[in-house]
Amino acid sequence: MQRALRAYRAVLRLVRCLPKDSRPYYSKYARENFVNYREVDNVNLEELFRRTYDHATWVLKKYSVDQAATATLKEICRS
Repeated sequence: MQRALRAYRAVLRLVRCLPKDSRPYYSKYARENFVNYREVDNVNLEELFRRTYDHATWVLKKYSVDQAATATLKEICRS
């Protein structure tokens, strides 16, 4: 649970790197996904962390944000 909360905080920090008009959408999207998947067993949790990282990097690339910002999220999701 602690790792998931750290990942959620990291995603919300990354949302702040996005253009102002797209932030509400992505912060709501992140919250909905973390809430929907909070009852996942450990086997599927690793897959969700991988998808979290992949999706975050995709969104940052879409908005041409420096991908180095994902270092913290990568550390959390890959550990």
